[in-house]
Amino acid sequence: MITSLNKKSAGFSMIEVLVSLLVIVIGVLGLAGLQSKTIPYTQDSAQRNTAIMLADDLVDLMRASNNDSGISVKSFQKAPGAAFPTAPSSCVPTPASVSSRLGCWAAQAAKVLPGSSTLQTSNFYICWSAAPGDVTASACGGSAAGKEVEISLAWTVVKGGDCLDGTQGTTCTYTIRTRL
Repeated sequence: MITSLNKKSAGFSMIEVLVSLLVIVIGVLGLAGLQSKTIPYTQDSAQRNTAIMLADDLVDLMRASNNDSGISVKSFQKAPGAAFPTAPSSCVPTPASVSSRLGCWAAQAAKVLPGSSTLQTSNFYICWSAAPGDVTASACGGSAAGKEVEISLAWTVVKGGDCLDGTQGTTCTYTIRTRL
């Protein structure tokens, strides 16, 4: 009687092994797909963090200039489409003029954000404006300029759609609006 039971269940363990192998393969493929998505998002997060630190550095530079040097914070501006001033030969110690300070900051941004040196004229701006997004060359810092500064930075990614800001192109942006 025992022999007939063994003959009926022969091969059943092979099916169990194949099913469990199929489950493991599906799980590994899922993890590989997840990994392929996390790498670009991790890179964008690191670059976005760098942009946040650069914007924070610029805001701190504006505040320090206003408090220490008597320079108006509204002197710090760069309209879209305008070029940043050229950095002086040395940025240490902090230069006295606003244009030199902006040049040093832009040079630092070009070093740490990928592709930003080519985007600085077109995609970077520092505008005092009355309303969010009102950053045309005529509105940026004009007579109706508001009390808030809007700062926008940009960098490039290899593949379109890898930006966490929802853009589909290869240029990612970070924009902050604050009152000083």
